[in-house]
Amino acid sequence: MTATILSASTCADSNTGKEPVTAEFNYIVDQFADIQILRYQVPGFESLSLQQKRLLYHLSEAGLMGRDILFDQNGRYNLAIRRTLEAIYTNYSGDKAERQFQELEIYLKRVWFSNGIHHHYGEDKFIPGFSQEFFENEVRKLDETLLPLSQGGTIDELLTLITPVIFDPAVMPKRSVQSGDQDLILASANNYYGEGVTQKEVEAFYNKMKKPNDKTPVSYGLNSQLVKENGVLKERVWKTGSLYSEAIEAIVQELQKAVPFAENDLQRQVIEKLIAYYETGDLKTFDDYSVLWVQDTASEVDFVNGFIETYGDPLGLKASWESTVNFINTEATKRTRIISDNAQWFEDHSPVDERFKKKEVKGVTAKVITVTSVGGDCYPATPIGINLPNADRIRRDHGSKSVTIENITEAYDKASQGSGFNEEFVWSDTERELIRQYGFITDNLHTDLHECLGHGSGQSLPGTDPDALKAYSSTLEETRADLFGLYYMADDKMIELNLVPSAEAYKAEYYKFMMNGLMTQLVRIEYGKDIEEAHMRNRQLIARWVYEKGRPQNVVELRKQDGKTYVVINDYEKLRELFGTLLREVQRIKSKGDFTAGQQLVEEYAVKVDPVLHREILDRYARLDLSPYRGFVNPVMKEIINNQGEVADIVLDYSEGYMNQMLRYSRKYSFLPTFN
Repeated sequence: MTATILSASTCADSNTGKEPVTAEFNYIVDQFADIQILRYQVPGFESLSLQQKRLLYHLSEAGLMGRDILFDQNGRYNLAIRRTLEAIYTNYSGDKAERQFQELEIYLKRVWFSNGIHHHYGEDKFIPGFSQEFFENEVRKLDETLLPLSQGGTIDELLTLITPVIFDPAVMPKRSVQSGDQDLILASANNYYGEGVTQKEVEAFYNKMKKPNDKTPVSYGLNSQLVKENGVLKERVWKTGSLYSEAIEAIVQELQKAVPFAENDLQRQVIEKLIAYYETGDLKTFDDYSVLWVQDTASEVDFVNGFIETYGDPLGLKASWESTVNFINTEATKRTRIISDNAQWFEDHSPVDERFKKKEVKGVTAKVITVTSVGGDCYPATPIGINLPNADRIRRDHGSKSVTIENITEAYDKASQGSGFNEEFVWSDTERELIRQYGFITDNLHTDLHECLGHGSGQSLPGTDPDALKAYSSTLEETRADLFGLYYMADDKMIELNLVPSAEAYKAEYYKFMMNGLMTQLVRIEYGKDIEEAHMRNRQLIARWVYEKGRPQNVVELRKQDGKTYVVINDYEKLRELFGTLLREVQRIKSKGDFTAGQQLVEEYAVKVDPVLHREILDRYARLDLSPYRGFVNPVMKEIINNQGEVADIVLDYSEGYMNQMLRYSRKYSFLPTFN
């Protein structure tokens, strides 16, 4: 609901006017399947105080301790499969150049990247290129002590359990089914709900918890697995002493180590309140933590750690575990502070209905950050922006914090130069020159507006159920935030506030957004498949809607040249008006909880793909030899111990590769039992 994921077009942009990639830092680490692995730099880390570095170190360790949690949340057999694959890989005695082993290595890399056996973005299960016979033979060669057997279990039982999950396309085919007439819970392979639990049962269970006219509702179901025991529904809460306790205890220990290095008393309270939440699982305590976290705007070091985003649950209730650790980029934050300082102006001048505007915008803060470590659902695929907390009532009463992660966008930009993407897909030199001059600036500005103002804007009518939009909630929320940013990108206020260098700059973002939403993001979709992921649905919804509504006036067209399709924008001003019109409707849907209208909008514009255009885009992209998805390895944080046995410094090591990092993480940060 609040993380901005980099689009395919942004990933592949070339010639954005930044400095060329230097020999001193190699951004590209690995490439396999449809994925490229990058590393990011952490500029300014050396200048931090030792206290800040030690705080970052322990928060980063806490952010790695929960790695197993996300694997298990994404599928009940993911830990068993990952550990079995790792055992084969690390103990393999055959010819590593042999095709079957090479395919196993690629599959293992994909499992690590997706935190499970389903594509991290497309949601479909990926099928291995090695044979079932090879897999079973290699498993049987291993000593039982190397395998993740259940207590008293055998190798045969392990194979019977996980082999069909890996090899049979019909078994657990999709991690999260986001729409359709089927039961969304039964059809999804994620592990947020126990076997046999139905969508109707889930909705009834949590609707019963909600109190009429509750002014401070908690996020019911956010931190638990809902299971059926002896026919009775029961929550298994993710906390110490309950489900995921082993990993959560390790997280808590590192958070406790971080407390003495807090920069101020409020930050210390934030960390201690998070510990209390992990120890109790109480959602009211989580809300108290969220309020304190929003209020902590003075600390240079900041972090996110916990069960936060609900993209992976078809009903938008259960949260995946994630972590980011960062410090402020003071110079770049001047830009976002201008935006947040003017939040009321933007709210007042929004094109939405007056009933849905906030009369008083509270606590909107925004900054540009430099991440030092990412974990859980932010790793290896990393967002470029975050806005939290998610709870509407906390946003309403206390505000929100927004961040743009500029060292991640910088890494994407550096690694993308010279790719040939713009030459292949951008209509003419006019648009390419706009992108070269303004693309990096407007990318970051759109992220700022999306996170800081888009998610924080608007209000629901009294009595509107926050879960009224159900499976369509995430897509519509991302649509709303993107539209808010797009609408204001072209406003004269951007010039007045000195946020863009030219009145023409916004056109770079408009062109890239429309090209991506109508065409180039399709490289991320397997041919013949629908769009499932919320951010991709959002982008196509916007682009397709304004394209269709603007056809009578030829605002945007798909033009053919030499057998290739291009996006051509004929009227940028009219395009902005269409963005505003759609924003008005999406805000109405959210504010009133209009499920029927929201469903119709998503299903009509966001899901289906033109197969002819899709085939063309896939073929053109393949000739560029690019990867549509990218992710990162973390720098290794190392404590430097002096002769007195004290920590004298923390340094960063950028040399660790993808395979080595993943194997090390599996050795060092694997706390959960294979079967929970």
